[in-house]
Amino acid sequence: MPHDILAVILLVFFVSLFVTVIFRQLKLSVVLGYLLVGALVGPHALGIVPDTPKINELAEFGIVFLMFTIGLEFSLARLLSLKWSVYVTGILQILLSILFTTLVGKFLGMTTLSAVVIGSIVAMSSTALVAKQLNDQLELHSSHGMFALGILLLQDLAVVLLIILIAGLNGTHQQSLFMILLWALVKGMLAIALIFMMGRWLLKPLFRTIAKTRAIELFTLTVLLVTLGAAWITNMVGLSFALGAFLAGMMLAETEFRHQIAVEIRPFRDILLGLFFITIGMLTDVSQWYKTWEWIVLLFLTLSLAKMLLITLLGRLTGNSFSVSCRTGIVLAQGGEFGFALLTLALTEKILPPEYAQVALAALLLSIAFSPILIRFNKQIASFLLLKLSRDDDTLSKIEVLHATKNFRRHVIICGYGRVGQHIARLLDKVDFPYIGLDLDSELVKKAKMAGDNVIYGDPTHPEILRAARLKHAKVLVISFNDLRAAIRILSMVKPKYPSLPVLVRCHDEHELKILSEHGATQVIAELFEESLTLSHHLLHLIDVSSQKISEIMQEVRNKDYDMLKKVFTGGFNEEAVFAPEVQQLRPILIPEGAYAVNRKLKDLKLRESGIEIVAMRRDDTKQFTPNGDIVLKPNDIIIAYGTANDLEAAEDKLLDGIE
Repeated sequence: MPHDILAVILLVFFVSLFVTVIFRQLKLSVVLGYLLVGALVGPHALGIVPDTPKINELAEFGIVFLMFTIGLEFSLARLLSLKWSVYVTGILQILLSILFTTLVGKFLGMTTLSAVVIGSIVAMSSTALVAKQLNDQLELHSSHGMFALGILLLQDLAVVLLIILIAGLNGTHQQSLFMILLWALVKGMLAIALIFMMGRWLLKPLFRTIAKTRAIELFTLTVLLVTLGAAWITNMVGLSFALGAFLAGMMLAETEFRHQIAVEIRPFRDILLGLFFITIGMLTDVSQWYKTWEWIVLLFLTLSLAKMLLITLLGRLTGNSFSVSCRTGIVLAQGGEFGFALLTLALTEKILPPEYAQVALAALLLSIAFSPILIRFNKQIASFLLLKLSRDDDTLSKIEVLHATKNFRRHVIICGYGRVGQHIARLLDKVDFPYIGLDLDSELVKKAKMAGDNVIYGDPTHPEILRAARLKHAKVLVISFNDLRAAIRILSMVKPKYPSLPVLVRCHDEHELKILSEHGATQVIAELFEESLTLSHHLLHLIDVSSQKISEIMQEVRNKDYDMLKKVFTGGFNEEAVFAPEVQQLRPILIPEGAYAVNRKLKDLKLRESGIEIVAMRRDDTKQFTPNGDIVLKPNDIIIAYGTANDLEAAEDKLLDGIE
């Protein structure tokens, strides 16, 4: 009986939902759950789902959308900002992983092409898994976290070249490897030029026009069209779908719509990427693993132990500490989603025999299964492996912090010694006030200490480090880094024990300001608003407003949590306001002749109960701020209302037509 494709997909989604809920509850990788689903329902296990080519073709679009979102995150500025040690370690890790695996494969009798493909798979780590778990563990901005992310970025870029290479090899040996790669690169450059010309002269103006329509479904449709269209172009010139998607994402990364595009594409990416991993799982033939278990173990050890040791050694050779290098190696000791993509591509192009694919697939599955445990306990594993006189970094930091603050009383603790933290330290030096800075960037700390700054390598989110900094004797605690999760963690530790200790926190915008205030921050400094205040301060001074009056205005704005500055009008090009109806904004509403609100008191309309704040009212070219509720509205009055887009629409309907 032939399988109906819709019934097959529905069955796959049903089983996926069930397994995903279980894996979420157990706090295990959902990717592992998808692979398990594929293995269970596939032709080599229960046989519920046949090896359906249509499902495989649909699942390949998961990688297309994944590469598109990777492209959105990529920027030339971000790449250039990486430290040289990241470049050296990342590039050498990729090349040496491929080289070593190829040499071992040749020794074991593999063909050169098969060994290179296996080496490319070994070189990749999981960007999604590592970034998510490090963020959950508040280690994303640590030294080893940033080092790992830099290497992952280089791996993501290398995937583009590897996809070009593997797609160009397509099983023929009539040309030399050099000529195949050269021709693939030429075609790739032509595709890049075509896509970027289209992006510059067509797509950017198109997205701006669509944003003005405020039609979310039109915006989503355009994102899908661009993604699949770019993938189609590269496929037409003989390259992969994924390359075109990556280029399209990179092209749109510099536009003001980057974040909204990522939001719109994510549901399609997640669903199709999940389907991709399920189809990978369907390739798994566990019954054959016992025949090749020694090769599976060998490749798994190469993926895990050998890659961990390689990254550790390279990190150490490029000047990082043993701790940072080892923890980075542990974090990246796994295969990744692009390893599966390369494996699938190699099978499609008939470069890799099916028996080799089973070994590679099994090793990838095992590495991903163990990876969450390795990342979770990377610090403990590194401390055990390094045997640094049985003392880890926190113990050493604690001792150093205790020594540096032994005579401190009523001092300032600066959590984070980046640009803002150093600015604060300079001003404290001006008034000769004692401070201690804490930061996890070993290179930064080394330079600052050499210059005489009182800064220590230590994790400010660790309670023992803060205690060693004599928190109970501090006058003020400053959280100078822009990391919401870490700031919340520090506030949660500090405020219950020291409720009277002033805590100043830096944040980016109104959303973060509200959250940090709720967690007990004494004063939250929002960059978005402080820039405006600084400019306004200079302006008021130039127009001869007295210094005392300027100080009063500035302090009033800050005391009210920048309430005045939050209330702004939005334009047609502000995609956040257009596509995020929960964002609050100002809107003028004209009361025409015959409107429902005419001859009614403002308070009787009960707009506040609908979530609307009346900021001002304009009548006969006179603007009245915070109008009295007893005022009777007249034709041609203009109400300046503040609220979300949905609430403002409802308020306008009420004022004009009396619709509740």
